[in-house]
Amino acid sequence: MVDNDVGIIDRSFGFHTALEAAQRASTAAHMEAESAANGMALMKLMGWSTSHIALYSMLSIHEVDCCLIPRRTSTSVWLAGCLSSCTAFILEEGHTVVIRAEGAGQRLILRPDPQQQHDKSGNPVFVNIGAWLKAELGALAEEHAGELLMLKYIDPTYMVHTVAASNLD
Repeated sequence: MVDNDVGIIDRSFGFHTALEAAQRASTAAHMEAESAANGMALMKLMGWSTSHIALYSMLSIHEVDCCLIPRRTSTSVWLAGCLSSCTAFILEEGHTVVIRAEGAGQRLILRPDPQQQHDKSGNPVFVNIGAWLKAELGALAEEHAGELLMLKYIDPTYMVHTVAASNLD
């Protein structure tokens, strides 16, 4: 319920608390990226299909440059756009912060076991696209030989899940 993905209610329980924790993680990711020469922070946030935590975190923290959310048509064009945006931000600002929702880009890579699409409780099992995207961004860094690129992959899942409820929740 934390991701605010129930269509018939205005706000689900835990949304503001999770958003506050995600904002703190986004700020920390920005500091990591900004403190390194040509720094890039790739951060995973909750969001299977609606990605409200990732999206609202990006909108509330002005340091986030790109937010990858789930779409039906996540293709290589989608990835190329992400990579070119990251390159542009690094060249212009010297750093970039990318937030990736859990469900983003699931159609870009093959599942190791095509049968394993849902867990025992019926929830979808996601491919770890973060590690794959980190490798793709590492390949981008190799294309720009001679330029240092510091890439940090940040997964604040437990930081977001384990905080005490705020007064709004």
